[in-house]
Amino acid sequence: MPESLPEDVADVLGLVLNPDEPIHVALRRQVPRLRVRSRCRCGCGTAYFDLDADALEPAPTGPGTVVAADVQLFTETGECPGEVLVFAQGGYLSWLEVCSWSDDVEVNLSAARRWLQPSS
Repeated sequence: MPESLPEDVADVLGLVLNPDEPIHVALRRQVPRLRVRSRCRCGCGTAYFDLDADALEPAPTGPGTVVAADVQLFTETGECPGEVLVFAQGGYLSWLEVCSWSDDVEVNLSAARRWLQPSS
């Protein structure tokens, strides 16, 4: 059974989906209605979504699966150990993926959330 959207997932979606891009604006409107269907078991934080598509208009992403957002992650030292990808299928948010490119730096949703926060 899908669980409500955890705060860490909602935060990262809010940080990755640019409020100045029209497609991202349409996808951001879907976030309050998202539910997590499942999560990756490796601990990376990747989350797969359920959404009542009948209750919302699709974003203008096209009919197939697309990478709707792709943001590289940078540590405090400037290293880029991975990225966050947001996928949409048929205009609806489908999953958020946390990718690691490093064997030396742990990349997970918690780290992504920290690295994506604007600097003070």
